[in-house]
Amino acid sequence: MTPPTGAPMNDDRTKRPRFLTVAEVATELRVSTMTVYRLIHSGEMQAVRVGRSYRVPEAALDRFLAAQGITVG
Repeated sequence: MTPPTGAPMNDDRTKRPRFLTVAEVATELRVSTMTVYRLIHSGEMQAVRVGRSYRVPEAALDRFLAAQGITVG
């Protein structure tokens, strides 16, 4: 049986973490992409390497902002 139209689906897609590109993180923080790369390489921001690029889990961005004393929400 399928859920009615507009009802939230209960599948794995709703539980997966969201990953942001370096450019998306830079836009969110209003800094350059190079600054984001520096944060990743210094270990201040967690990221996952996918091929030749990096992806930042949304939760890692939230933790970074919280550590800087910035409220998220």
